[in-house]
Amino acid sequence: MAKATASKKKQTAGPGCAGAVQLAEIDRQIALLVQQRAEAVKTAASPTAANDCASGFDELALAKVVEESAGPLPRMALRAVFRELASGCRTLVRPLRIALLGPLYSYSHLAAMHRFGRSVEFVPVGTIPAVFEEIQQRHSDFGLVPVENSTDGRIADTLEMFAKLPVRICGQVDMHIHHTLLAKCPRKDVREVYSKSQPISQCRNWLAKHLPLARTVEVTSTTMAAQLAAEKPGAAAIASQQAGVEYGLDVLAENIEDNPHNATRFAVIGGEIPERTGNDHTAILFQMDHRPGTLADAINVFKRNKLNLTWIESFPVPGSNRAYMFFAEMETHPTESRFRRAMAALERKALRLEVLGAFPVTEAVG
Repeated sequence: MAKATASKKKQTAGPGCAGAVQLAEIDRQIALLVQQRAEAVKTAASPTAANDCASGFDELALAKVVEESAGPLPRMALRAVFRELASGCRTLVRPLRIALLGPLYSYSHLAAMHRFGRSVEFVPVGTIPAVFEEIQQRHSDFGLVPVENSTDGRIADTLEMFAKLPVRICGQVDMHIHHTLLAKCPRKDVREVYSKSQPISQCRNWLAKHLPLARTVEVTSTTMAAQLAAEKPGAAAIASQQAGVEYGLDVLAENIEDNPHNATRFAVIGGEIPERTGNDHTAILFQMDHRPGTLADAINVFKRNKLNLTWIESFPVPGSNRAYMFFAEMETHPTESRFRRAMAALERKALRLEVLGAFPVTEAVG
């Protein structure tokens, strides 16, 4: 009987060992191809490689590879593999410093990792103006700043900085934002919920329904909220799952945002305007004389030149009284003749006009 049992174990172990051998051989082949790719990147060494990554050209190329790939691995997982491969290869040509609204494991950090991968130096700073200053002073290669949230609208600090400093947009990250309730205690014991003002606002209905007696406390970042939840009894945080892993917190509830389509758009700043792809957006900043009809005149310029506006926001001119500027995005590229005609016409009417940048449209992540 013992002999039969041993024979059975040997039979069941056989396929597993063969499978391990096969996987090891595949891994060796993958490693060889990865090194070949790295050598090809070093040989090509395009001076525009960093800007292609910032603008989203790398993202578009990876999306095509993933789209053409057939197999059981989900596309999101395959994209993550290629993103990190591309990120590692780029460091052989030029290491990148990426300034972002920190600290680490904030949503800005997650968006930056989606665009640049992990093989870069992230430079977390305390404010949006500090991100712009990092780029203006050339301390970092690129910066990542939030521009718009689908729930709370425009990010005023970002628009104001575009009006103050000559920093240009070269890319965009459109990221789905999923909020998670994190703590070291059961949900019934939660007495305080920490987070930034925006996540608290975006989860207000969920909190009112599921934690009506808990006090909400605003802090400077979701990462700080996670840190406080790890240290204080009865405290919970609204933050990303990655922040929960970093601080050893339990997930009490996932996807607690009131809007299931909650997303934030981030602008990549600091690089050159990328080449035209055929699916591009261009951002401009303009100021009109403060009298009736001037904004309508500007809108008519876009209409006459068949430029489709995808976003327009007004915000006060810094240091002025009742004077406004307009931030607008449209479906075009600065090299298109219709855009150049429109800008020539608008320049004759506007008090101020600047092309802030352009970027190819990429898929939302997260």
